[in-house]
Amino acid sequence: MAEKVFMIALSPTMEEGAILKWQKKVGDAVKMDDILCEVETDKASMEYVSSQEGVLLAIVKDVGASAKVGDTIAVIGEAGEDPAPLIAESAPSAKPPTSTQASASTPAPASAPVVTADTSTNGRTKSSPLARRIAAEKGLNVAEIPGSGPGGRVVKADVEGYTPAPAVKTSVPASSPLNNDRVPVSRKRGTIAKRLSESLFTAPHFFLTLGIEMDGLLAAREKLNEKRKDKLGLNAFLIKFLAEALKRHQALNASWEGDYIQNHASVDIAIAVAQPDGLITPVVRDCGSKGVLQIETELRDLIDRARNNQLKPDDYSGATFTISNLGSFGIEEFTAIINPPGAAILALGATIKTPVVAEDDSIVVKKIMKVTLSCDHRVIDGAVGAAFLTEFKGMVEDPYRVLL
Repeated sequence: MAEKVFMIALSPTMEEGAILKWQKKVGDAVKMDDILCEVETDKASMEYVSSQEGVLLAIVKDVGASAKVGDTIAVIGEAGEDPAPLIAESAPSAKPPTSTQASASTPAPASAPVVTADTSTNGRTKSSPLARRIAAEKGLNVAEIPGSGPGGRVVKADVEGYTPAPAVKTSVPASSPLNNDRVPVSRKRGTIAKRLSESLFTAPHFFLTLGIEMDGLLAAREKLNEKRKDKLGLNAFLIKFLAEALKRHQALNASWEGDYIQNHASVDIAIAVAQPDGLITPVVRDCGSKGVLQIETELRDLIDRARNNQLKPDDYSGATFTISNLGSFGIEEFTAIINPPGAAILALGATIKTPVVAEDDSIVVKKIMKVTLSCDHRVIDGAVGAAFLTEFKGMVEDPYRVLL
């Protein structure tokens, strides 16, 4: 019996997805756990795995079309079945479909309803989510691109083949790299805006900053890397020390749940990774039971997959603590917004050579890194956050403390 294939939530925050590619075509046999299509979610590109068996009778949402969770994207059934009635149920009642996709071996009757492409728009310009995302990455205004899709809809091929004509604006010098374009908000950027706004205005933030002497840790890392082909990164050491400090200060490895505070038995630390259309925070799980080498190996894999949009929802959700490192950009000090469901995030600045007054009042030059801890005051009190940060500082400055 023919059945609808619904768009499902492929990530915890997904409300809508765009079809990037169909792995099956109409008429193909579909088995349980076969990959039906690839979907662009609010976080990454995901594989849609079938939970149904049969023959793909019709594709309701073509490449580039958007579908909300619960919308019909295809029909699967037995060979020879007519998918038209199910397609008709899925079509918007106010606008009958105008095109159809059915099995080549079983043509749909002439009176069968037909499927229309998604009509999401950008202002007054019809365009697919994928086309808008590619246009944003290229710095193009989708409203200026001629569309070849149904009803003049701008699709992926239109954006990739578009060459903007040179424009002369009287208000802007011709040599200026700036423009007045409106950049469409990607699904990922919209989710980031929503979640961080909720975090900042719901969780009462307070901030604690101190400087950490990095000379000892950098020297130890350099010595360990002397005989290693694959060098250990600084983030792996910092994650390990954070995990040990969190084991000693449970209050920072917790979440606010309204009528209770949830402590977490596992230390799952996320690190913010920049992507062209926003940030994603891959998570290294159970850092408290792992050494620096294992953390480094997992971290490299996660970051590589994050930059290639290959992370699964389990790879970037449910962190108990987060770090954000802008030191490589030369940023000396900054504050970060807490990444839910965690109750704290640590912002790491650049390591800077700094004159320091020693105990004997002499001036010495030390490599100092400024760190700022953002805390959710509903979960963490000032003294508790300060004790944790002091513990972390002590471990970084004297790595042997981790052995105690």
